[in-house]
Amino acid sequence: MTLTVPGMESLSWPNSSLLADLASLRSRSPLVHCITNAVVTNFTANVLLAVGAAPAMVVSVEEAAEFVRIADALLVNVGTITAPDADAMLAAAAEAGRTGTPWVLDSVAAGVIAYRTSVVQKLVGLRPTVIRGNASEILALNGLSGGGRGVDSTVASSDALPAAVGLARSTGAVVALSGQVDYVTDGERTVAVEGGHELMSRVTGMGCTLGALIAAFLPVSAGPFEAAVAASALFGAAGVDAAGEAGGPGSFAVGFLDRLSTIGR
Repeated sequence: MTLTVPGMESLSWPNSSLLADLASLRSRSPLVHCITNAVVTNFTANVLLAVGAAPAMVVSVEEAAEFVRIADALLVNVGTITAPDADAMLAAAAEAGRTGTPWVLDSVAAGVIAYRTSVVQKLVGLRPTVIRGNASEILALNGLSGGGRGVDSTVASSDALPAAVGLARSTGAVVALSGQVDYVTDGERTVAVEGGHELMSRVTGMGCTLGALIAAFLPVSAGPFEAAVAASALFGAAGVDAAGEAGGPGSFAVGFLDRLSTIGR
């Protein structure tokens, strides 16, 4: 799999710096506090376990902020948001700002429904370390028409790249833009990550697990840009390898977990 860096030297997977981050992740087993959506909770936890991280699904508003002080990283995913969820997410994100805990905002279906969009905008104001989203979501967060259909994007990721760069510059966050080609940008540097497989779109929660992988890499990488690149590269490479042996989406999901646990060893 090739990682194209516009204006810079191309990287490839496996790449020594990316493998070093993966080895560090497996050695340190960072504790990732996940406030994520009900559809993907189990798969997200299994993905984190497979790669070597330690998942914790602490979602109550009474515990969310306190647990941030224990965790190495935080994931906030608004996929199946309710009012109590929003309170927990906002409390956890605010605490992450106070404690310096790195965190990922996964802006699922932002721009589609007014309530979730308003919650996501409040979360963006709490300065996430990384914002992950598909093209429609990133366009919406940058104040443009996203054209989303539920959680799916109707826009190519390349079309949303200028919006991703603008969002990174305006928020100070690294933006991980998902699509047929994934892009990671901090507003100055941009990496295009090619990889993955169409079977990934037929398994619930694949995109959401990328947000969790990014969170897992945040405590062990040189910076959030490097963490998002490493997670995106690992995600795509594991998807390609798993698809090569899969008979369909069910065996692909199992194979994806297996490949995450063995890749780079």
